[in-house]
Amino acid sequence: MASNSLYSQRDPVLKKRDDFEDMLEERRNSSDLRYVLKCYAPLLYKGVTPCTASKLKDIVLHSDQLRYVINQLSRETGEDRELIQEEASAILDEMAHRQQISTVRFLAYTLTKAFKIIFRNIRVNEDGIQRLQQAIQEHPVVLLPSHRSYMDFLLMSYILFTYDLTLPVIAAGMDFMGMKFIGEMLRMSGAFFLRRSFGGDRLYWAVFSEYVKTMLRSGYAPIEFFLEGTRSRTSKSLTPKLGLLNIVMEPFFKGEVFDVSLVPVSISYERIMEETLYARELLGVPKPKESTSGLLKARNVLSEDYGSIHVYFGQPVSVRSLAHSRVNRAEYNCLPRHIPRRPSREAQALVNDAAYRVVRLQEENMVLKPWVLMALLLLQNHTTDQDQNQGMELDLLTEQSLWLRHLAREYGAFLDWPDHVPPATVVSSSLSLHKGLVCVSGGRVRLLEAGSSPSSTSPEESLFSRAVGMLACTSYRNQVLHIFLRPALLATAMHTANSTKKEDVYNGFSFLRNIFSNEFILCPGDTVQDYEEACYLLVKTGAVQVLQDHLLGTDRTQDTLSFLVAVLEPFIQGYQVVCRFLCEEAGEGLTEKEFVPAVRSFAVKLILAGSLRCYEVLSSDLQKNSLAALLRMGAVQKVKGADKVTLKVNKMAVNSLEDTLGGKLCAQKAVLARL
Repeated sequence: MASNSLYSQRDPVLKKRDDFEDMLEERRNSSDLRYVLKCYAPLLYKGVTPCTASKLKDIVLHSDQLRYVINQLSRETGEDRELIQEEASAILDEMAHRQQISTVRFLAYTLTKAFKIIFRNIRVNEDGIQRLQQAIQEHPVVLLPSHRSYMDFLLMSYILFTYDLTLPVIAAGMDFMGMKFIGEMLRMSGAFFLRRSFGGDRLYWAVFSEYVKTMLRSGYAPIEFFLEGTRSRTSKSLTPKLGLLNIVMEPFFKGEVFDVSLVPVSISYERIMEETLYARELLGVPKPKESTSGLLKARNVLSEDYGSIHVYFGQPVSVRSLAHSRVNRAEYNCLPRHIPRRPSREAQALVNDAAYRVVRLQEENMVLKPWVLMALLLLQNHTTDQDQNQGMELDLLTEQSLWLRHLAREYGAFLDWPDHVPPATVVSSSLSLHKGLVCVSGGRVRLLEAGSSPSSTSPEESLFSRAVGMLACTSYRNQVLHIFLRPALLATAMHTANSTKKEDVYNGFSFLRNIFSNEFILCPGDTVQDYEEACYLLVKTGAVQVLQDHLLGTDRTQDTLSFLVAVLEPFIQGYQVVCRFLCEEAGEGLTEKEFVPAVRSFAVKLILAGSLRCYEVLSSDLQKNSLAALLRMGAVQKVKGADKVTLKVNKMAVNSLEDTLGGKLCAQKAVLARL
């Protein structure tokens, strides 16, 4: 393994980040009407082929690729070619945007009025805006924002309109089409709609991919989509979906464009509008259907204070630079460009690496507020026993928040903590903003537990109500996990290895990294780099001493190592509970659909019995991630039956993984036990 000095060359603390400007400040001091009626003349891509939305549809319908697929389907099915062409046209009508500047102006006016009420400020890195403006002129641009709220794509278009940048065309789910008036307004603001699943529908895929590639090749407008595929209900980054990224990178592979610029955008909310909604969804309450009436009922948000938003436009990532010496584009000349083909293994690996790289850049540029550190500390000091849950002394919370602020900055956190304001004032202000999740009484701070209400009719309902508040709070703690993740993996490996040997600690680190690779963004193939980063950061902060063949924790910083072990504890407990369920309760015919509610019921019994103090195991996100890990590691298999798919559990392997998570079995033996 490389020495720590190699890693120090990319110390996260040395990363230079841009300053922010509040874009709402000017809106508060000038006419909203003059703002929306301004002359809007953005600089365009130098190779743009000017065309209207209707002309764009004609180009797609008469493209060589779509005609090739239609001819193939006609030959295979015997269906008349004209009928398939009509079906393709209908798909495109359902899908295509109809962007109109008048609608954008109306939306900008409405959003300005709302934003000035509910947000204290919306801060944007203007250097990033300038970089984006330059990128739009030079190459086709793909905007890749993080996705934590319904607000994200509205906010993106609002910012680009404000700064006179070309408005993006935005990939949106068909769910929004069901919203009368609103769905069409989104379409006229630049949204194009896609089904959540295409299945094996080759015609739909051909129409969709050609529509996106035509917009990209022509430089029609920046294309915007969410790499994670859906909103994160937990505020952790989700494993990237590769479908759309494959589509936008393909024109480069085929030599149809010189380059494509991927622009990561990090959107950080001080307070998330959907915090309680997300918590309920994670506990199994069905997601409300998007509707105009639902939107109108939600207008009470206008009476709330949601703090600030930070939007950071990252450095554009050149696909050409990423692909240099990795992908042989000459092989794409062996077939005419319009003939669909699977990407080569090298191209697929590049797309995967690009996706993980962009999500990591999104994480690195997330702006963290003091509350996320406080939420982490409050959750570590929380107990499920209501009688014992006294919270933390306010003075102690302030003191530990300052300690954690220093540690987070040492690890490279992009922290927005006003140093010129007294710490007690910063803490008090944060607690006030999140008064729906915490209460301050008698000099102590305690997480609110709605379950104490006398209207709760059963222990299960009371537990469910408390869990809503806990999971809402974890969504803020999760925003900072990427900062502590790698050091926490190493600290936990040292804690459970029962050995100080580097080899044993590395095996434990590798095991934990592998089992949690569905839970967190851990780039495939980067185990050694992540281990070196963790070693470097722990040595840098004096928590670990590296000898020739050993890693030793230093006595003076046991607080740091204990804190880092506690960071991963809820996830380790959660995965252990899932393992216990599969070994003790899972029946022969358990299906994947039945798995989540069954694990939740099992966990509820353990919490009510007092043998489990972790609410997070009730989260469907953790349950699904743990199952994905067990499937990937071969401890559980899917078995196709005549009418359903069931889960087959290798109890020896599952027990082995549970013991390894608990430190009862070394990581090397756990691997051997599965073979």
